[in-house]
Amino acid sequence: QVHVVESGGGLVQPGGSLRLSCAASGIFASISAMGWYRQAPGKQRELVARIISGGSTNYADSVKGRFTISRENAKNTVYLQMNSLKPEDTAVYYCNVDVWYQGDAWGQGTQVTVSS
Repeated sequence: QVHVVESGGGLVQPGGSLRLSCAASGIFASISAMGWYRQAPGKQRELVARIISGGSTNYADSVKGRFTISRENAKNTVYLQMNSLKPEDTAVYYCNVDVWYQGDAWGQGTQVTVSS
């Protein structure tokens, strides 16, 4: 069973930076994609950034130029570097890992709060 754990959330002032990490375990096949999603209070969960096995990435328009997703294959880990954070980035951030033949799994989420 795939297990996903996020870390790195916290409280940051507007304009600040945070780096989220997501580590996956219980994997015996190849990872097809890893992604970050977020859910703000009263809103639906939305895609923030995603990276597929070939290295291609896609981002939500609202974070382009500010957030960067990267992956460390040897550790089954994905990162989300978040710069120039805005109050509207406040949300619970979830990691999703999609594994060939095993399906996908979600982490428990990590809170990111952007406030002065």
